[in-house]
Amino acid sequence: MKKKITLILLAVFIFLYGGTVTEARSVPSATKGRDYYEERGEIVWEVPTQSKVIALTFDDGPDAHTTVQILDLLKQYEAKATFFVVGNRVEKHPDIVARELSEGHEIGNHSYTHPPFQNINSSRLVNELNKTQDAIFQATGIRTVLFRPPGGSYNESIVRTSKDIGMLTVLWSWHQDTLDWRKPGVNRIVKKVLDNAHNGDIVLMHDFVPTSTQTVEALRVILPELQKRGYSFVTVSELLSYHDKSHKFIEVNH
Repeated sequence: MKKKITLILLAVFIFLYGGTVTEARSVPSATKGRDYYEERGEIVWEVPTQSKVIALTFDDGPDAHTTVQILDLLKQYEAKATFFVVGNRVEKHPDIVARELSEGHEIGNHSYTHPPFQNINSSRLVNELNKTQDAIFQATGIRTVLFRPPGGSYNESIVRTSKDIGMLTVLWSWHQDTLDWRKPGVNRIVKKVLDNAHNGDIVLMHDFVPTSTQTVEALRVILPELQKRGYSFVTVSELLSYHDKSHKFIEVNH
């Protein structure tokens, strides 16, 4: 029932905000602080909740080897996750993205070529987002309502343009950045997640790190241990439905 409700909320969100824009809004690009965007419900870092739920997220894929291994592990532990995909990689591996969706995971937009976003101009920003939306649609028949900027870079233009296209900007819990892209070692990745696990966390990992299987090996430890502690693994959109009503937070259908 919760999954059906989530899908309905997402459909309403797409109806209200969805579409394709051809020109980014002309707005100030100066970055405001987390409090500003969190108060307005325009960026999500984590979700305040009393429920023992965590959202695992994977950036930069899909990859023909690592993503498949991660999907196999998630299936083994009946865990759901969110994959923030890069558009040009989606075009290379559409079958993997289709599998992600068919197995109950969520797809997010992570740009088309993964360029630096610190000073991205408006026309390239729109192109990066729209081309990725199109690639996801070609692979799955859906367009995502979630967006994560490369490197976590954001400003007014980035946030509003993604909203115009129909997406909510999602980052990650500051205490759950595994830095797995640096290949710090399996134990460090495991320790980062397990030592800092809290209800409502959004964990940042990567399913494409060239020549590295550290994330996969870390998940072999993380998944069973967090399950043993009573945690469930949900998609980002499912996580949003758990937020405590006492906290200000924009619903995905607003």
